[in-house]
Parts: sequence; C-alpha cells; structure tokens
Amino acid sequence: MLRGRWRTAGGALIRVVLVWAASTLTMLALAGILPDFRLQSGDGDSVTQIGLTAAWGAGAFGLLSALVWPVLVRALLLVPALVLGLLVFFLNGSLLLIALSLIPSGRGEVAPETAVVVAAAMSAVASATSTALAVRDDEAYRRRLYRLADRRRRRQRRAGAPGANEAAPGLVFLQLDGVGHEVLRHACGTGLMPTVSGWLERSHRLAAWRTDWSSQTGASQLGILHGSNFDVPAFRWYEKDTGEVVVCNRPTSAAELQRRAVRRTGDGGLLTLDGASRGNLFSGGADQLALVLSVSARRGRENRSRAGYFAYFSDPANAVRTALSFVAEAGREIGQSLRARIRGDRPRVARGGLYPLIRAFATVVERDVVVAAVIGDMLAGRAAVYADLVAYDEVAHHSGPRGRDTDQVLRRLDRSIALIARVAEHAPRDYRIVLLSDHGQSPGETFLARYGLTLKDLVRAGCGLPVSRRAGRTHSGAEARTAVLAALHRPVEGGEEAHPRPGPDPVVLASGNLGLISFPDLPGRATRERIDRAHPALLATLANHPGVGFLLVDGMVLGPGGAQARLDVPGEAEELLASFGPGAADAVRRTDGFPHVADVMVNSAYDPASGRVHAFEEQIGSHGGLGGEQGHPFLLWPTELSEPGDGLVGAEAVHGVLRRWLREADGPQVPVGPRSGSVPGPEENPRPERAPGGRLPSVEGSVRDETR
Repeated sequence: MLRGRWRTAGGALIRVVLVWAASTLTMLALAGILPDFRLQSGDGDSVTQIGLTAAWGAGAFGLLSALVWPVLVRALLLVPALVLGLLVFFLNGSLLLIALSLIPSGRGEVAPETAVVVAAAMSAVASATSTALAVRDDEAYRRRLYRLADRRRRRQRRAGAPGANEAAPGLVFLQLDGVGHEVLRHACGTGLMPTVSGWLERSHRLAAWRTDWSSQTGASQLGILHGSNFDVPAFRWYEKDTGEVVVCNRPTSAAELQRRAVRRTGDGGLLTLDGASRGNLFSGGADQLALVLSVSARRGRENRSRAGYFAYFSDPANAVRTALSFVAEAGREIGQSLRARIRGDRPRVARGGLYPLIRAFATVVERDVVVAAVIGDMLAGRAAVYADLVAYDEVAHHSGPRGRDTDQVLRRLDRSIALIARVAEHAPRDYRIVLLSDHGQSPGETFLARYGLTLKDLVRAGCGLPVSRRAGRTHSGAEARTAVLAALHRPVEGGEEAHPRPGPDPVVLASGNLGLISFPDLPGRATRERIDRAHPALLATLANHPGVGFLLVDGMVLGPGGAQARLDVPGEAEELLASFGPGAADAVRRTDGFPHVADVMVNSAYDPASGRVHAFEEQIGSHGGLGGEQGHPFLLWPTELSEPGDGLVGAEAVHGVLRRWLREADGPQVPVGPRSGSVPGPEENPRPERAPGGRLPSVEGSVRDETR
C-alpha cells in the first residue's frame, strides 16, 4: 500500500515536471520569435542563464495560475459571460507580467499586448501536455476521477445531502435539440454518430414520439421538465389580458411559464430532488442550475445561472481551447456560407452579420460549458441531470436539416456524448444515459422567399391596411441568439415588439411555420363573425393563399377552396387535416382549448411528398407547427429501463415516462401522481402529490446556482 502511494506521488511529480518543462520550452521559443519579449538582461546572458530564467518564469506563471486564477474569476462572476471569456486573456497576460517581475535581476521583460499572446500559448501548451499525459496514463486518470468523486461524497455525508449514502443508478438525460427521429437514424446508419450507433446495437433502443401542435423547445421542454405545457400555443404569442407578447426564450417569459406549470401540476418538476439542470429554458425544479434561462433574469449572486461560465472559465486552459475553437467555428461558418452562395444552393437565407458568432457560441461555448457541467454532476454523484445541447438546431435553421454543415455538427455531438459516457465509467455511481430530442426540423423555402411577402404583409393586405412596398424580414427566434443576449446581459426583446401598441392594427407573430394573428381591439377571443365584420376579406385571403395549409378560428378549421370543419364534430377535422399526418386534428383540438390561443392560427402549407413547409421566419429548417419531421423527435433509452409504450403523444407523456424511469432507478423521489406508473396522454393533466411536508423544493427557499 505504501509502495502504491509512493508510485502515485512519483507519477504526479513526473507529470508536473514534464508540464513545467513544456511551458519552459514554449517560453523560450516565444522569446526567440516575438520581438517584444526577452528573457535576458541588457548585457546578455549565457544559454544556461536564459534557460533558468525561462524555467523560473514558467514556474511562477503556473503557480500564479493555479492559486490566483480561480479567485479572480469568482470575483468576476457578475461580468457578462462573453466579456468574461475575452477578459480571460487579459487577466492571463497580467499574471504573466507579474510572474516575469518575480524573476531576479529583471531579466524577464514583455510588452503588455505581447504578454496576452505568450500567456495564451503557454496555457494551451500546458493544458495539452497535461491532458496527453493523463490520457496515456489511464490508471492515473481513473484514480484522479475516483479521488474527486470520493471527496465530494465525503462532503455530502457530512452535510447530510440527498443521495449521499445511496448507490442506486443515476440518470443523465441529454437533449439533442432539434434532432428528429429520421435524422438520428440516418446519422447512425451512415456512421456520423458511431457512439450512438454502437449503443443501438448493444445497449439502447430507439423510438419516435409526436409533439403537440407547437413543435418547439419552449412547449416541449416545459412539458418534459414540468409535466404541463398547457396554454403554450406557440413559441411566441400575444396575451390580451396583459397586452404583452410572451416569448418562450425571453427570461421573464420563461420564468412566468415555469411558475404557471408549477401551479397547474402542484409539482416542482422532474429534477426536484438532487437534480441538475444545464443549458435549458426551464429548471425542472433542480437546485443545481447552470445556463438556465428561466432564472437568468434573477439578481443576486446565489441565483445567477451564469455561474456555469465561472466553473468552466476558472481554468484558463479551458478559455484558450474554447476561444480557439470559437474562432475556428466562426471561420467555418463563413466558409460554408460562401461555398453555398457560390454553388447557388436553394433554399438559402442570409447568414451574415453576427450570425457566424452566434453559431460559434451555440456550437462551441454552450456545448463546452454544458458538457463540462454534466461531467461535474456525474463526478459529484447527482441522481438526475437534464442538459440541452443546441448546436444542431441552430445550424439546421440556417443550413437546412440535412447536409454537410449539419453532418459536422452531428459528428461533434457524438464525440461529446462519447466523452460523457467515458466519464460515467469513473463516476461514484452507475449512470444510465438517455438521449432525446424536443422536436425535429422540416426543410423548405421561407414564406417570404417563395411568395415575396411576409405573413404580416398578407394579413395587412387582407385587412385593407397599407403594406410596405419593401417586404421586411421576420427575425429568427432561435434559442442560441437568446443565449448570447442573456450572456451579455442584453434584453432579448423589448419595446414595441414585447408590448404592441393598442389600436386596430393586428398583432402578427411567427413561430416557425405557425403564424398567430390577434386583434387587440377585440376583447377576448374573437369569433369568426366578429372577424368577418371587422375584416371581411381576411379569412378568405389567408385560407386560399397557396402558402397556407389551414387556419384555426374559434373552434373551426378553414382550408383552401372554402373547406371547413368544426372541431366538435367527430371526423370532420380528421378528414380536412389528413395530409398533416395522424393526430393532427387532436393536436389542433387541444390548442383550441387554450385560454391564450390566438384569434387566428395559421399553419403553413405542407407537401407530404417532399416534407417541405414554409417558415414565416427566416429559417430553411424550421419547427413550431404541423407538417413533416418537425413533429417527430426521438427517445433513446438503455434496455435496463422499461419500455416507454407505443405511440407517445405530447411532451407531457414523455414527462410521465421519465418520471417512471426515475422511480425505477430509485433516483429523486419525485412526487407520484394519482395514476402511478401510467403514462399521461396529451389531454391529461395529473395533479401529483406534493413532496413530504407539502414543500416544493424548487419553489421555497433560495436556489443554489453552481457547477462543480
């Protein structure tokens, strides 16, 4: 035993010396290349003296980075995340200046701007060397992981934390945002995702499930995490009682939607006890939060979801790696966009401006931070983790659901999944990894590109209102754009867009290929008769437009050529909506019962042969309404868990399945509904019992907001 400890200590010392040597050589090389960086006195020094100076500087820089860096980043926790990422380099350069000032006789000297470059290069080399040594020494890597996990378990036992003495398997739910069932099958069949493909052959099963009419992350994730997405008719909608536009990815709206779901179910959420929520729109009742939009608007150090950035950037090497990948991804997007323009690809949307940076944020920064958070959760032994990886969804909106651009994203997602699976082998408890998606994506030319006008223009023309001669664009509401704004402490939407001015003008909103029209001057939900009296040509103009599939108006579905069907007459709506697939009429019928359904709901046309729709936003891969693969996400689970059941319909049904799996794994004791073990259908809304003592842990008390 003593010999083993000496061997461990000796191996660690050797790795420290090798990393120190690599940093020293890097410093020497940079001193020879960069004109504003020297490691010798003005009179000149011998080669040996210069080498010792470099070793002294590299050692001092490494020691300062290890001791001072975490304190600096924690002090800067309130700084916007993207600003923190940039500030990392300047702080790193400052540490190098301090390290060089500690060299005897003033032999080290560097210009401040050069110090930033030298520090970044040395951090990257040190990180790469350390990682390579750890990878080559599998036994040392395994011991390190177990040591970290054991340290965390001892702290939990002392604090009496939930799950501290449990050995039951934990569950990790990884949401691959926007990846449809058929896209995943194709990726596995063609070798794009070898890790997932291997799971399907050996240990997991795959099934599709069907979304509600609102096939978008807000509705699906709210239903999955909180058990209810009642009264979420779209990604954004206008509420007449408040005069506000609710947007699922606006922090204040997300917080309100979460409160409504908790009130309706009487349950804090799927992750109420010993759970972690990472990169999601909603918390799921978890106490451990990072990059969760519904709490990002809160003030105070305890409740800042941006703490996930602190945990990641507390290591300067992480900042260097992520920054380099960020630049590479932005350059990749610019190159891909340029090639698509040269080839004349159609359909195509604008991909200039800030979009390359937004894409890089989604596919690099968010991915790295979320994956690091999940790894920390597993090493801490948390019972349940739910994380959202948004990279595919963001790229598919602008490049289309299938193609070389999205293929590259799927490959990198598979590598992230493989990394999480490898770490799970060293966690203090067994983990069962479940993959799922919240919706798919349907391809198609935008409504504007196909017909030369926006839905708002068409509505105004049908109402007899003036229409701008130049068609404006409807901005995409993709989640990544909001994540960037939240990271920068910038408002997501405000002004007239969030609070439309009262008056006779209709409020027209877009959610993928689903449009919503509300009339602020007509109180309550407007009937068809009132709409016809106020705007006699509107409904006919919309229903007969070739880019429109059908309308929902006051319990009635209107189609082209005067076709109509009442939802309360059995079979009528099923026949009219048959081309949109099984369950379309039930999805529309459920939405018709929402208190905040729009006066007129507009679903774009859908071609069953090609699977194409027409988004009312600037997206050539879209979701939000009915038609095609957007309504068919997937669920992939390990065979140790029970079958989810045939024909899962709606996010609330998926919530029921995940709750059952948590009970099977003896994970968080989430409140059990009156119909224990059953899977609620899309129309059911069970009211579960509260946690012991009547408390909702996610509601009462302060919410800790951290990532280890």
